[in-house]
Amino acid sequence: MKRISTHVLDVSRGKPAGGVPVRLECQDASENWRLVQAAHTDADGRCSQLLPSDDLPLGLYRLTFDTASYFGALKVEGLYPVVQVTFHVRERESQFHLPLLLSANGYTTYRGS
Repeated sequence: MKRISTHVLDVSRGKPAGGVPVRLECQDASENWRLVQAAHTDADGRCSQLLPSDDLPLGLYRLTFDTASYFGALKVEGLYPVVQVTFHVRERESQFHLPLLLSANGYTTYRGS
């Protein structure tokens, strides 16, 4: 099964970041971004499957996290209103888990398993 998933952890609170709006987009041949799926992280901070089908064409993809909405709901002023993670899907790759470790003034991401 092909999969793109994410997990957002609020490291400043030591908790999963539930309710974060997330968008998955892919770049088309004209280099425009096309929406693949929009979702919100669940109570555990996860979006377990962002692909609406088992189709995962090669190319550039982008995850966009609306961190302003998340921190606004907590009444916290964040430095980064949006976090974007762009990654490349290549031959023989079909599983992507891209966690986001988040605080109001910083973030990091990595390829998980």
